Amino acid sequence: MQKEIIVIIGGPGTGKTTIIGGLVAKGHCCYPEISREVTLEAKKQGIEQLFLEKPLLFSELLLEGRKKQFYNATKEPHEIVFIDRGIPDVLAYMHYIGDSYPATFDIACREHTYSKIFILPPWEEIYISDDERYENFEQAKLIYNHLTETYQNYGYNLIEVPKDTMDNRILFILDEISR
Repeated sequence: MQKEIIVIIGGPGTGKTTIIGGLVAKGHCCYPEISREVTLEAKKQGIEQLFLEKPLLFSELLLEGRKKQFYNATKEPHEIVFIDRGIPDVLAYMHYIGDSYPATFDIACREHTYSKIFILPPWEEIYISDDERYENFEQAKLIYNHLTETYQNYGYNLIEVPKDTMDNRILFILDEISR
């Protein structure tokens, strides 16, 4: 069987991290979202909101981190690797804020392709803001739209995960993969 690198995407507060945690608990190989790491590292260096203050630098750091995750995933002994957000997420967020980015961002999306993309729809009932998630629910819906458009522009068929319990969402994802 060929290695499958599967990405779980969605706007903020849709349950991505919870699903990744559930997959890890079931013994699956998963890579976490790295934007919080980048944000926390910037805070240590005195930049309170790197994405807001220096969006291109933030995006470049994310892009490098996600490329590294992709490379590491290809080397995993596991047949399936799940990743919380993929490289095109970086471009979707740049589109969302209306900023331009270098051609290397587009090249990275074309050179690193994923097996399947699962997208989690906006879900107001579970949406929570926190110190690293500054978007409100309306902004989260706009980000979802940018994610959908960006991934589809790179030729991905997005598989929408129904709003349900974490366990049922994981079962849905695993069932889709086994098809």
